[in-house]
Amino acid sequence: MSGDRVVLAMSGGVDSSAAAWLLKEQGHEVIGVFMRHGTESAAACKLEGSPNPLLPILQGRTDHKQGCCSASDAMDARRVADSLGIAFYALDLQAEFSRIVDYFVDEYAQGRTPNPCVQCNNWIKFGRLFDYADSVDAEFVATGHYAQIAQRDGQVALLRGVDNSKDQSYVLAGIDRSYLTRMLLPVGRYQKSEIRHLAGNAGLRVADKRDSQEICFVTSGHHGQFVRQRSQQSTAGNFVLADGTVLGQHSGIESFTIGQRKGLGIALGEPMFVTKIDSKTNDVVLGHRRDLDCNMLTASGANWLTDPPTQAFQALAQIRYNSPAVPACVTPLGPQQFQVDFDHPASGLSPGQLCAIFQQDRVLGCGWIDGP
Repeated sequence: MSGDRVVLAMSGGVDSSAAAWLLKEQGHEVIGVFMRHGTESAAACKLEGSPNPLLPILQGRTDHKQGCCSASDAMDARRVADSLGIAFYALDLQAEFSRIVDYFVDEYAQGRTPNPCVQCNNWIKFGRLFDYADSVDAEFVATGHYAQIAQRDGQVALLRGVDNSKDQSYVLAGIDRSYLTRMLLPVGRYQKSEIRHLAGNAGLRVADKRDSQEICFVTSGHHGQFVRQRSQQSTAGNFVLADGTVLGQHSGIESFTIGQRKGLGIALGEPMFVTKIDSKTNDVVLGHRRDLDCNMLTASGANWLTDPPTQAFQALAQIRYNSPAVPACVTPLGPQQFQVDFDHPASGLSPGQLCAIFQQDRVLGCGWIDGP
């Protein structure tokens, strides 16, 4: 594997920067790629001097900070590439990224909770980036995700990262199985603290850079406003109890997610949680924490990273990025659907989120939650 050409997604953060150093140390020919898809960072790139019209060399400005795809992040990534002596280009993905934004808006408008980071991995990082890798005869595509690729039972498997607090295998569960043999995840076998230490010793200026926590195209805390501006449709309605009792009004269902307690905009004298969102009536149903418990779910759009199951089996199910995987029985309902029956009630089931299925530390597959 040493010496193979690798296309590496570089975001300007410490993880992908450390991945670049690790890959180079392993003897790979590394091509760093910054995926330019944020509208505010467009000025960071120009077409001049590019050996490939798809990939303008980064030139310019460091203004317009926006999530993980800002011009300042692009410049950080370029400086790291320069310091390591690796090729570095920017891939213009604004057209492709509009699909992510449309998905985000449509899901919220339907009363579901989208996961744009998962779809970005599925459609762009481990989709469009492979197209580019093929165009430059690169064998592998690499990222700075905290997950691992390894052999299990004679198959290439996706595993959790060594650092449980940073594990990102959940957000990679939807990738095409055929890509596993060509994926490299060099930071997945390290603790985050080790990665920062490694980056510091390598002289990478991003060693102490803060991790990005925001959706790259939405200002933190303003996703409701973003969806309303994009959809230009009113979803205002009522806060109600499960029995239909009206408690008050809200400005739009896109401002809420299942399990939300803070920022409801209504005072009730006791803690209340969003337990259901009805896109037909625009009702946001409120209840107590116990009302969030569920015994089962159904999921569609199944993606399997191992041979698709044909009968029920015991596994671990994870229904949110920051939720633990819990014991459950998974029953296939067809090629694209499955049912999950939890051994113990799970809390915060949210239609639109991903349900990832694990066998110990191995990702078996996933599906999009439809509901209980």
